[in-house]
Amino acid sequence: MTIRLMLVSLCAVGLLAGPVVGQDADVIKSAESAAPAALAAGATIYGFDGSGMMMTVREGKNGWWCMADNPTSPGPDPMCGDANALEWAQAWMNKTDPPAGKVGFMYMLAGGSDGSNTDPYAAAPAEGNHWIETGPHVMILNATTMMAGYPDAADPDTSVPYVMWAGTPYAHLMIPVK
Repeated sequence: MTIRLMLVSLCAVGLLAGPVVGQDADVIKSAESAAPAALAAGATIYGFDGSGMMMTVREGKNGWWCMADNPTSPGPDPMCGDANALEWAQAWMNKTDPPAGKVGFMYMLAGGSDGSNTDPYAAAPAEGNHWIETGPHVMILNATTMMAGYPDAADPDTSVPYVMWAGTPYAHLMIPVK
């Protein structure tokens, strides 16, 4: 699943209002793999039910959220983000401007089967939409002034920091980590 489809799931079900469906050790382990243990341990955990809908597995206590890998996606793609990252994602999904002055941070320490590096709304690989995959990385969202000087090529070297979705309101800095 692409980051786009995962965030669609996050936004579509109203993350902060989902029902608690109980503890699931495998879902929690997957979700927590996206971020450092100390952060993930206190995060709200989201997983997927049998129909692919997002479900709250564990309520958090630190303002962060982590989403487990979607079993229908082509590669591992659990993620964790702060509250500003969620607001940014909701703006992106609603095709509105990201919240002014709110820099967001997101972890994807298991990597991702991302999507188009140039089109925030591409749903599948197609000629000219520059589909990419990334290894473990973090993202800085909604910080356009700090992205000056970072590569923003359509087909980036994903082993170094680069700007994804350059030239759009949803441009963000992708930073590989090991």
